[in-house]
Amino acid sequence: MKRLLATCTFLAMALAGTQAFSQTATKKSGAKENQTAQPRDQDLNIRAYIELLRSDVRSQATAIVREIMQLDQSEGDKFWPIYREYELDLSRQGDRRFALIQEYSDSYKSMSDDIADKLVLRMFELEQARLEIIKKYYERFKTALSAKTAARFLQVNNQILMLIDLQIASSLPVVQ
Repeated sequence: MKRLLATCTFLAMALAGTQAFSQTATKKSGAKENQTAQPRDQDLNIRAYIELLRSDVRSQATAIVREIMQLDQSEGDKFWPIYREYELDLSRQGDRRFALIQEYSDSYKSMSDDIADKLVLRMFELEQARLEIIKKYYERFKTALSAKTAARFLQVNNQILMLIDLQIASSLPVVQ
């Protein structure tokens, strides 16, 4: 448990460092450009999200999973192929989420009740789809290994997803 906490803390600091660097760079360049033109908030937020996606969060997440799971060779031979498929499905889901964030960004300044409602309903659909992916792979991990091992993975994975979600949410402006 101590190792999990330390590893998740490391991931949180790495994610926060990425965000802090992005904000610092924006502030520095913004100070010079402030006299001419301010970049649009949504453009900055989309850039921050893209930066997050391109960062090594996935490799950090895999390293955390590897560290916490402590699988022997036989378990690893069963676990890692399923994990790679899970990551691929989750990545596809992330692409749909990015498209929604892009749409939010494009609509931010002209947000109406109708647009807000449509975006929120799509967000619910995406969250439900992500939950379905997690449930599907829980069953696969449970069948291949055990319920306890599958639960351990989901616990670690849930913490990683929450950190990523927090990172993304903190970079998006609140609807006005």
